[in-house]
Amino acid sequence: MGEFQYVFGPIPSRRLGRSLGISPLPKKTCNYSCIYCQLGRTDKMTNTRQEFYKTEDILEEFKAYLKDSDKFDIVTVVGEGEPTLCSNLGELICGLQELTDKPVAVITNGALLSDPQVREELCHADMVLPSLDAYNQEIAKKIDRPYGKIKFEEEFEGLVTFTKMYQGELWLEIMLIDGINDDKESINAFKELLLKLRYDRLYLNTPVRPPAEEGVNVVSEEHMKYAVETLGGISIEMVSSGSFFSEIEDDYEAVKSIIGRHPMNQFEVSGFLESRQVENKEEIMEQMKRDPEIAVIDYKGILTFRLC
Repeated sequence: MGEFQYVFGPIPSRRLGRSLGISPLPKKTCNYSCIYCQLGRTDKMTNTRQEFYKTEDILEEFKAYLKDSDKFDIVTVVGEGEPTLCSNLGELICGLQELTDKPVAVITNGALLSDPQVREELCHADMVLPSLDAYNQEIAKKIDRPYGKIKFEEEFEGLVTFTKMYQGELWLEIMLIDGINDDKESINAFKELLLKLRYDRLYLNTPVRPPAEEGVNVVSEEHMKYAVETLGGISIEMVSSGSFFSEIEDDYEAVKSIIGRHPMNQFEVSGFLESRQVENKEEIMEQMKRDPEIAVIDYKGILTFRLC
């Protein structure tokens, strides 16, 4: 397979399995310059939507990729910036869906959800994964460092509106940073905001990869545990490390204890079992499918497990 400009991966994802990336914009083109960004500081700050690359060029490359491989679980429109800045995003999502029966997801910082056109275009996606790193303008400026006059209140109202109109799978993510938005007061502020949103699951993350700025640190295990319990979310690190639930020795019961609190998809279950060096992962998954206490939801070919 030759070099591709727009298609990359598949990349193993803790949440999405083998994720085939689609990059519809130049590197580091964003309306945020997040202090935790693993790409470093944003050098192309903009909040103006435009067509960076022609939809047909991206789709032609996707078609070329499909000739050689279908070994991916999901198509993720993300790139190395903010995909909603692409004015042809809706057209691109629909074009990708016509070429594959795998789900098409969009990962977004949510800054442009105040725009009705952006909300309408995102409604075409099978999955949308928006970020919510702040609970007011002050925290947004500290963490996300948004472009120009982007107002947190307008963004959040756009997110509220979007979550109520969107019909697909919506997975929220909060990035918790030591000393900025991880104390009890902050977590309780997030809890108030979450009551206004409709979402399928909530992920809690912390900057484990080298961040754009110095002094950006992971939160303590104690603070993450409080956030998980208060917000009803699942820590991404918890899924991949298994350390949070290691008090249950039996592997099958350990998984059931997690899905009793938080639904897990097949990739998260697999990652959790790998962290415990389980050799019969497939057998455990099959057992879960047969277990009358476990509901198995098939969404576009991705299985999610939760206790009935």
